[in-house]
Amino acid sequence: MLNRRRNDRNNRSPETSLIARGTVIRGDLRFSGALHLDGRIEGAVLADGDDAMFTLSEHGQVQGEIRVPNAVINGHVTGDVHVSVRLELAALARIDGDLRYHTLEMAAGAQVNGRISRQAEEAQRELPAPANDASASDELDEAVPA
Repeated sequence: MLNRRRNDRNNRSPETSLIARGTVIRGDLRFSGALHLDGRIEGAVLADGDDAMFTLSEHGQVQGEIRVPNAVINGHVTGDVHVSVRLELAALARIDGDLRYHTLEMAAGAQVNGRISRQAEEAQRELPAPANDASASDELDEAVPA
């Protein structure tokens, strides 16, 4: 289920950063493109751009807030998670904090220990009212039986 679009996810951006297992970053991290985390971040993870992709492997940990448009989480997060476009929670994902998402795919075994809420769609703009055309009105009346 989660692997069917793996190629789509991996080919989104040519700019991929990797934080290896055993690496610890203390402080906020801001990135663009794609970020794959096998290590640990003690601080916020913030994305620049609407196409940024954050991947947290089963070995990765984040102690802090995550604010990204797209994410695949399979590790441990202690803090709130805000994903504005699409979030995948894999089987080993564990979030201890509140979760806000727009689109969510959650595998069996994933855990969220906090509030889960969906971000509302942006308000749709209204279309202009059609011009008041008498001939169009007559055609409509003829098409509907009285």
